[in-house]
Amino acid sequence: MSENTQVVIVGAGPVGLTLAIDLGKQGVRCCLVEQKEAPEFLPKMERCNARTMEIYRRLGVVKHIREGGLNGDVPMDVFVITKMTEPPLLQLDYDSVNQAQAKIAASEDTSEPAEAYQLVSQYTLEPILKSIAESLPSVSVMYGHAFEAFSQDETGVTTTVRRADGEVFSIRSEYMVGSDGGASRVRKALDISLRGEGNILKLRQALYRCDELFDRIPLGNGPGHGRHYHVADNQSSFLIMQDSTRHWTLHAVVEDDAAMASQFEKIVDTPIDYEMLYVGEWKQNLLLADRYGDGRVFLAGDSAHLVIPTGGLGMNTGVGDAIDLSWKLAAVLQGWGGPKLLSSYEVERRQVGDRNIGASRYASLGRRKWRSQWAPGFSDDTAQGSSLRENLARVADVEQRKTNEMIGAELGYRYVDSPLIWDEPGGPEQSFRIYDPAPWTGVRLPHIWVKPGVSIQDLIGRTYALLRMGKHAQDLDPIVKAFREIGAPITVLDFPHDRYRDLYGANHLLVRPDLHIAWRSDTLPDDPRQLAALTTGYPVQNMARYHAA
Repeated sequence: MSENTQVVIVGAGPVGLTLAIDLGKQGVRCCLVEQKEAPEFLPKMERCNARTMEIYRRLGVVKHIREGGLNGDVPMDVFVITKMTEPPLLQLDYDSVNQAQAKIAASEDTSEPAEAYQLVSQYTLEPILKSIAESLPSVSVMYGHAFEAFSQDETGVTTTVRRADGEVFSIRSEYMVGSDGGASRVRKALDISLRGEGNILKLRQALYRCDELFDRIPLGNGPGHGRHYHVADNQSSFLIMQDSTRHWTLHAVVEDDAAMASQFEKIVDTPIDYEMLYVGEWKQNLLLADRYGDGRVFLAGDSAHLVIPTGGLGMNTGVGDAIDLSWKLAAVLQGWGGPKLLSSYEVERRQVGDRNIGASRYASLGRRKWRSQWAPGFSDDTAQGSSLRENLARVADVEQRKTNEMIGAELGYRYVDSPLIWDEPGGPEQSFRIYDPAPWTGVRLPHIWVKPGVSIQDLIGRTYALLRMGKHAQDLDPIVKAFREIGAPITVLDFPHDRYRDLYGANHLLVRPDLHIAWRSDTLPDDPRQLAALTTGYPVQNMARYHAA
């Protein structure tokens, strides 16, 4: 038995599912291969950040995710506590989704994203994305199918798959993507190493069903409703409210799985009915793949980069991988993508993976710093105990914010030295915690409302877009002609008010199908064909030969 498709995707986590959906919406035939029989009810990622929600907005699925996730009015505050029955040592106030969405709706400049974050657990998100993928006629979703091996040649990839009943068959495709997690069999088959800091800390993680806890908060003099409850102890205990408010996750350094039940009871510190649904061990890693693929096979998500969850950059970085790779695969399969297009995936996304590993390290070091202030006698009703608690809270007020305030890493990343980006010297500093909406080449197009409920991002479809800004913009027909000679899709959008020109810093912008700015200028390029060639992946010096052909 054998099958044929255009792209095989190994691994149906959020990254693989997002890739399948985006390819499917572009009419690309793909098979999504997943060893599990169905999505699992396990605690993994718990938050789609603002950039990921912008991506899901463009995919037309953001409403489904918000409906499945945490209610928008639930507070997102972060606490440092001793127990759930005692006053918090520190409370950090953060907007609920509704509050964040209201700020975005009222914004009149480019300082906000088009969408706020959404608290949604992976066990909620995966079934939503699976259902959407299964609804697309060009996507074949194959759960209960294990990746075994592959071989590739000049024209494609042959992937060997084993069904749950033991039957082995092959799938022939033009490309393959491994989005099969940190232990990626695809990466290992490519003989690609992960480098960095591994096995930094071992913790246990448990998932609990507790219907009473959220409704009973605050317990006595304990903290109020919030998202995270960091326990000041010497076990790295960390209690997380999941998207249903009925499920809770606890991380802690304890001796064995059974100890996670008593640890939960110790932290809650009041009689309460609960069920422990899952316990497992996990390791903190900061690792980056040497390469993001080989030939016709690519890596995306945790198979290419592993971060510590501090900062919430793991799955969200992987969704960015999927979107960068998706439009490039579609372009090549549709016949207009140049020979440099797919190789640019590693250039662009590996630097983001490296940067986000750095952001995760920065946040993790901050958390370790305030946790290191704990010492014996911390909880004693003594002057020394009081001093220890005050000191830890003071340090945490600085260091814990490094985890929860990552808007610069989320929105402000820039593709530097990409072969697809027209070089523009300078540019904003890529800060982890501060978002600078300067519209430089390589950054995602900053959001602004062009009319109520319509973002400038919404106007850009699956094509390149030429944005003509202000009163002094020029005729862009030469650029349009150059793209159409290649066969690349392109549209022109007019924003005649000088306000737009002032916000975006140029009369003309070229935006890619993934919303990243490829070129901007007040004047037209001397040779529009060079611009078209570069941004679609063709060697500029070979354009004359291309047109002659």
